[in-house]
Amino acid sequence: KVKPQLEEKEGKTFDVFTAVEFKAQVVAGTNYFIKVHVGNDEFVHLRVFRSLPHENKPLTLHGYQSSKTKHDELAYF
Repeated sequence: KVKPQLEEKEGKTFDVFTAVEFKAQVVAGTNYFIKVHVGNDEFVHLRVFRSLPHENKPLTLHGYQSSKTKHDELAYF
């Protein structure tokens, strides 16, 4: 659900977009930190926010870090 949001911010499309790891942080909703393989040896780390169920809002890409590798640690940002 957040792939189009990242593609818009990066100004490019990703043929490969596979989540390989994630962490969650509970706030007034949930922040998900997700390592995504986007092709070749390139990875992107995403911060995705899911609001509380009663707010009925879509998943939102709140931040990302590009130019990551498979071995870069997935950390809160």
